[in-house]
Amino acid sequence: MNKLIFRKLSFDILSFFLLSSVAITSIIWVIQGVNLLDIVTEKGHAISVYFFYSVLNIPKIFSKLLIFTYFLTLFVVLHRYEENNEILVFWTNGIKKISFINFIAKFSFLFVLIQLVMNILIVPYTQNLAQQYLNNSSMEFFPKLIQEKKFSNVMQNLTIFVEESNKDGKLKGIYIKEQMKNDEKKIIIANKGMLFKDEKGFNFKLLDGKITNINKNGNFNIGFQETTYELSKFNSKTRKTSKLNEMNTSFLIFCMEKFIDTRKHGDSRCGKDNSFALLDIYEETFKRLINPIYIIILSLVSSLIILKSKMNLFQNYFKSFLFILGFIIILFSELSYKFISSTLEIEIFFLVLPLISIILFYFYILIKSKFNLKYL
Repeated sequence: MNKLIFRKLSFDILSFFLLSSVAITSIIWVIQGVNLLDIVTEKGHAISVYFFYSVLNIPKIFSKLLIFTYFLTLFVVLHRYEENNEILVFWTNGIKKISFINFIAKFSFLFVLIQLVMNILIVPYTQNLAQQYLNNSSMEFFPKLIQEKKFSNVMQNLTIFVEESNKDGKLKGIYIKEQMKNDEKKIIIANKGMLFKDEKGFNFKLLDGKITNINKNGNFNIGFQETTYELSKFNSKTRKTSKLNEMNTSFLIFCMEKFIDTRKHGDSRCGKDNSFALLDIYEETFKRLINPIYIIILSLVSSLIILKSKMNLFQNYFKSFLFILGFIIILFSELSYKFISSTLEIEIFFLVLPLISIILFYFYILIKSKFNLKYL
């Protein structure tokens, strides 16, 4: 019978967690999707690229919200059990409060594991995959970004101005400025032209104009009747380098092992193609491996709901206090990595603080529940 009761509790927690995760993650994803529209409107990528890129951001959003969603789930489910007197089913079947809380704490290890898998494997992989996909995608909407009488800076070191653009793709009054090395510039002016696409990407076909090369020695002009100006040699403004949150966890651990003595030195770096400050690597490693432990602390905080008598006049205030306390713990867990760059004593303290907090909360619960050792 007790197994069936705990199975029902597990089902309620999981179902509410899944529903709330889908709802909250979807809302944040839609809001973030609006902010990502510049992939199309400013960088010229296709709608399919935008959609695939935004979908790959869902694991990151879910992972960021997991700790809050789980705390909200436990708080709501236990509050509902307590308000509807469903919690009495546990007590009438001989289940002690400490056994109930032990089950909640043990059940929370599942979500700690999920958070670790997300932080260590899934989120870095999907973030890196999204950026690589964006970098390797062609700029399908590039022609749409060339607007009449507006300067376009879609590509790095390139400015384009068009006086007139017809529906058939023909252009008039074309101005192109290319920023070259050593402060050299190339300016191309053409009366007419058009954009065309080959296997390498988009190019300009220019008619009746001149090319001006500008360097420290002066200017050099060349006239032309027809020429092709290749755009494939230019890079879009899409970021090419990887961010730290896109790097494999194995890379972070390798850097920490190799440079453990200089882990808090802001000037020390690790990596070849993309080098990162060791302090940033240390903080990122802390966030991925240590922060999930706070989920257990939040489960113990939520469990305190059942220790307060329903007849107590301050019950509602007590629940509000627990919710605020849980929210503060979530905020603290997200900011705690900033403290590990201090002295060695403070660093060690914040590394073991989650375990210390679990022990303190658990002993408090043991005292309040008037425990008996045989129920542990």
